[in-house]
Amino acid sequence: MNEVTNDEPRIVQTDVGAKDGQDKCPKCGATDISINTKTGLLRCNYCRHEFSPQKLEGLETDISQLNGEVMASGAQNIEQDSKDMITLKCSSCGAEVVIDTAESTQARCHWCRNTLSINQQIPNGSVPDVVLPFKVSKAEAKQKIEEFVGKRKFFAHPKFKEEFTTENIMGVYFPYMVVDVNSHASYHGKGECETRRYVKGSGSDSKTYYDADLYEVARDFDLTINGLTVESSADKLDKKSSSKTNNVINAIMPFDIENSVKWNSNYLKGYTSERRDTNIDQLRPIVSQQSKDIARFSANDTLKQYNRGVKWESENLDVKGQQWKAAYLPVWLYSYRQVIDQNNSVLHYVAVNARTKETMGSVPIHMPMLLGISAAVELLGLLCTIITAFLDFDYSFIFLLAGFIFFFVMYIKYRNSNARHHYEMETKTKISNLQKVDNFIKKEKGLSNPKIEGANNTKVSGQTITEKAFDTISGALDFTNLNKK
Repeated sequence: MNEVTNDEPRIVQTDVGAKDGQDKCPKCGATDISINTKTGLLRCNYCRHEFSPQKLEGLETDISQLNGEVMASGAQNIEQDSKDMITLKCSSCGAEVVIDTAESTQARCHWCRNTLSINQQIPNGSVPDVVLPFKVSKAEAKQKIEEFVGKRKFFAHPKFKEEFTTENIMGVYFPYMVVDVNSHASYHGKGECETRRYVKGSGSDSKTYYDADLYEVARDFDLTINGLTVESSADKLDKKSSSKTNNVINAIMPFDIENSVKWNSNYLKGYTSERRDTNIDQLRPIVSQQSKDIARFSANDTLKQYNRGVKWESENLDVKGQQWKAAYLPVWLYSYRQVIDQNNSVLHYVAVNARTKETMGSVPIHMPMLLGISAAVELLGLLCTIITAFLDFDYSFIFLLAGFIFFFVMYIKYRNSNARHHYEMETKTKISNLQKVDNFIKKEKGLSNPKIEGANNTKVSGQTITEKAFDTISGALDFTNLNKK
C-alpha cells in the first residue's frame, strides 16, 4: 500500500466559534443542557426547549475528490506536557471554577450553580472533532444486556449469576479515529470456476474430485472508503488482552458515523468518557492494513463467478488522499471482574452500541460444569460410534468429535473470544472506473481441493488463530450467528 506522499497535512480547524464557559439555551439562557436520546436534540432542562446540534463544517464530503492528507484539528498529536486542569471564570458570578479535563469537560459553578463547559480543543486529547449522541436509552440497554446474559445462564459461573445486575451499567463515550480514504486498487492473479464435482470409489475409500476452468483475473478500480473507524485508546486497542475482554467492545461496531455532530460538551452530561491517548502515526499501520482488507473484499463483488476462489498474485492499493477526524462514540457498558486466583482476574464486558442496539459480551464460564457435560456428550458420541459401526455407516468417526465440538460451541457462545468488527465488509465503500480482465487459460480435471490452491481473496490480515479456527468450524457446522443469539 502506497501512502499519501505529502509531508505536511492540511489542518482543518473544527472548533471555530466554540466558546468555553457558559453554553446557554437559545430560548431562556439557562446552562443546564443535556441530550434527549429520543430525538437526538439538545434539550434545556429548565424550559424544556430543544434545539438542533451543529454539523461539522470544513472537511471534505466528496471523498473521491480527496487529495493529500487532511487532518481535523481535534485529531492532531497530543502534547504530553499539556495541562489537564483548566480554570474558567464564571460569567454570571465571577467565581473561578477548575475543570479536570482528564475526567470531564463540564463542571458546575459552586456559587451560582451554572454549568461551565470546555468546547474549545485542548492538546491533551480530551476534546474531539465530532460526537455521535446517545440514541439508545438506559432502559433499552439494560433489556438488551439482560437478554444476552439470560441466554447464557446455564454454564455461567455461579458467583456471576448471583452478583449479576444491570443497575450498574454505564453510558460511555469511547474515543475513535474516523478515516476517509480515496484510493486506487489493482489486483492480478488466477481464479477457478467449478464445472463438475464427482465421487470416485466407494465406502471409506471414496473421494470427491472437481473439474474447473482456470482464468487469468485482473481488477483495477478507484475506491473510496467512508468512515473507517478505529479505536484511539491504547487500552481498547489491545484486543488480545488476557485480563480484559476488549474485543467485545470492538465487535458492536459499526456506528452511523454520518450522523455525528460538531463537538459540544453538553452531549456528555450524564455519561462518562475516555479520552484519546494515541496519535495518528500510531494508528497508521492499523488503517493501512484495514484499508487493504476492505479493498480486497470490495473486489469480491466482481468475482462471484469464481466459486472456487481467486489467488491474487499481486495486490496494490495507492492512497490518493486521507482524511482524519477524532470522534466520541456512545456505548452502554456492563463490566464484571472475575477473580481467577490471588494474582489473576479477568474483566468481562457486555457492550451495547448506543445507536444500533448491537450487543456483544463475555460471560464467565463455570468450567467444571462445562467440562463435565462435554465429557458426557463425548461418551454419548462414543456410544453412537460403536452402534453406527455395526450399521456400516461411513462417517461414524464424526461422533468421536461430539464432546470437543460441544465444548467449542459453548465456549464461543459464552466468551465470544472470536467476536470482532468485520470492517472489511461493514465499512462503506464505493467502486468506480472498474476495469476487468477474465481470460480463459485452460480446463483442469481431477482436482482434489474444493478451493483453488492459495485462494486469498477472502483473507483478512492479522486474523487470530481463534478467529481462523472459528471461521473454519463454523463454515462446516453453520453456526456463524450462534454468538449473537
